[in-house]
Amino acid sequence: MNSSRNKAFCRTVRTAVCALALTGLAVGTGASGAWAAADDSTSYVALGDSMASGPLIPDITGPLACGRSTHNYPHELAASIGAALTDVTCSGAASKHMTEKQSLSLLDVPMGSAPPQFDALRADTDLVTLTIGGNDTGLVGIAQGCTNLDPAATPCKDKYNEGGVDQVGQRIAEFVPRLAAVLDGIHQRSPQARVIVTGYGLYIKPGGCWPLQPVLPVDADFLQGSVDRMNTVIAEQSAAHGAEYIDLATPSKGHDSCQAPSDKWVEGYVPTAAAAPLHPNRQGEANYARILGAHLQGS
Repeated sequence: MNSSRNKAFCRTVRTAVCALALTGLAVGTGASGAWAAADDSTSYVALGDSMASGPLIPDITGPLACGRSTHNYPHELAASIGAALTDVTCSGAASKHMTEKQSLSLLDVPMGSAPPQFDALRADTDLVTLTIGGNDTGLVGIAQGCTNLDPAATPCKDKYNEGGVDQVGQRIAEFVPRLAAVLDGIHQRSPQARVIVTGYGLYIKPGGCWPLQPVLPVDADFLQGSVDRMNTVIAEQSAAHGAEYIDLATPSKGHDSCQAPSDKWVEGYVPTAAAAPLHPNRQGEANYARILGAHLQGS
């Protein structure tokens, strides 16, 4: 692959992924059974990162740098079950931002801060959803560094296994106690709440779709495999800490970034819909809400 083509492509990708400045990418033992009929007195708090906030999906609500959309899954879910929503999801959020304020910036321009997300929790909160882990493990940044238009290039997977050290595995292991603390903290602040924790979706199909999505087949499997490993940890910790886990990867089959614009729920490196690169689009957020709503209704 000639260098001028690679450089031109990289400029295109950088232009698209500048939007990532907005981002910083089993049922447990909690309450179960069908969700009782909700009304606007049912208190729902949405916590989490950019997968939940929906950056670049119109329309924006809340701090601009949080990339919070009125059509993210919390808003769609609240509308479907008739609950009163407090949405504090924010692009770039990590587990520490549940209890610490989050410094915000957009394209490297400081834009103030967001308060700790746990500030939204109350003793009488009825429902909490949580999507967290992508920034703790750095998987969006890893995916950004794996683009390649040269089919003979060294897989980026090798970089994260140098010397036989599984760097992604280490990051995921370090995330485990942080997630446990977050789940315990939710229960402490909102002891009556039903706590729903989502995994992350299917971003790229097995073997990828190079060059449509510019990652080598082995790296496509490495990247989605890393997401799947993180999802396993999220499911395990949810079960161990009184929360309900929702698998979003399995129902996303056939809706990854390799698919036609009308079919995909997540965007690739160069979006074809109004959404941030490597993030859910409006169709994805709506379907995540549908999946969560069906779980709450017991169907």
